[in-house]
Amino acid sequence: MTLTEEDIAYLKAHLGEWLAEQSLGKPPAVYEVELRERMVRVEEELKHQRELMREGFAQTDRRFEEQRQEMLARFEQVDKRFEQVDKRFEQIDKRFEQIDKRFKQVDDRFDTMMKRHDRQFMWLIGFIATVGGLVVALVKLL
Repeated sequence: MTLTEEDIAYLKAHLGEWLAEQSLGKPPAVYEVELRERMVRVEEELKHQRELMREGFAQTDRRFEEQRQEMLARFEQVDKRFEQVDKRFEQIDKRFEQIDKRFKQVDDRFDTMMKRHDRQFMWLIGFIATVGGLVVALVKLL
């Protein structure tokens, strides 16, 4: 079976329509315009995605900065608490110093009292020895 000129002309006339129906045979100019439109849409979408990513990164940076500020504020509060604790320790140290002074005063009083008792004991021994000597001397004389 061979194709006649008439058949070839018919095929040429209708081949573009058939391919267009199957969307395989669009003329190159139309196909190129469609490709360019698609590329423009893809580029616009990529640009939009880039902007969204930048916004996301900016929000993340803001959040990190907020958290950093919160942490700094907390550290300042902790520092203030430590300063208060240091002041309390200083007050306790002063109280201990006062207690030490009181103990020293009590020790001094005990030392003074012991010295008095020692003197009294020596006087008592001296008195007993003197009275004993006098008693012995009187017994020998009589």
